[in-house]
Amino acid sequence: MSDTGSVTDLVENNRRHWDERVPIHTASAFYDLDGFRAGDEDIDRFQLDELGDVTGLDLAHLQCHVGLDTLSWARRGARVSGLDFSAPAVREAADLAVELGLDHRARFVTADVYEAIGVLGADAFDVVYTGNGALMWLSDIARWARTVAGLLRPGGRLYLAEFHPLTGVLDDAHGATAVRDYFSRGARTYDSPGSYSDWDAETTYNTVTEWHHTLGDVISAVAGAGLRVEFVHEHATIPFQRYGALVADGARFVYPDQCARLPLMYSLAASAPAR
Repeated sequence: MSDTGSVTDLVENNRRHWDERVPIHTASAFYDLDGFRAGDEDIDRFQLDELGDVTGLDLAHLQCHVGLDTLSWARRGARVSGLDFSAPAVREAADLAVELGLDHRARFVTADVYEAIGVLGADAFDVVYTGNGALMWLSDIARWARTVAGLLRPGGRLYLAEFHPLTGVLDDAHGATAVRDYFSRGARTYDSPGSYSDWDAETTYNTVTEWHHTLGDVISAVAGAGLRVEFVHEHATIPFQRYGALVADGARFVYPDQCARLPLMYSLAASAPAR
């Protein structure tokens, strides 16, 4: 692990990493594009309940990757704009939108998340959405929150569903013991060959960098950007087997029965002030 290198270089390494994994992901059972084409969606039930009806709303999905969640919201009636820094991911998302006949209410653009206002438009959205495994790739969470605030119309909402920051500091086997410092910020650079969708995949760009943000960091950044926090909910379910001890519960994973549980995910909603 290393903490060296400029943020620009670290982000560029991350982009190469994600570019290379796009074809691995789209071919994988983990993403199951055939199932998605047939009508399946992979959004947690709690997300659907908490965000509610999106029919007729303009929704921006930041860090959208290959666009499955983005297009799920389009299927539910939203006009969606997906943004990601990986051009191959954006191409896959745009092609899938055309294939599914959703391109009339879905657009995808390649850009850094901090450029979203200039690319997507200020005060242009009723909802800004971000999903699993996005915030850890951002070096500046306060700047991200200001970007979200700039995208939202008066009265618009941020909704995010994210892996709980505790999951990044607990042991991989049981998810019960802290093996890293929860309060340690800064860049954490490490090697990650293969992919979470196929650990045996042969890959070249394996050096990645994450930035750890505590739950307090995220809430404070959102509030500091002028958004009113509506709720923060913690959840004991996660869409993949983050720890060896977790067991399947339908399409999600949970701690076993009679096991002391820790939060695996959290969701947050916040609203922009009316004018």
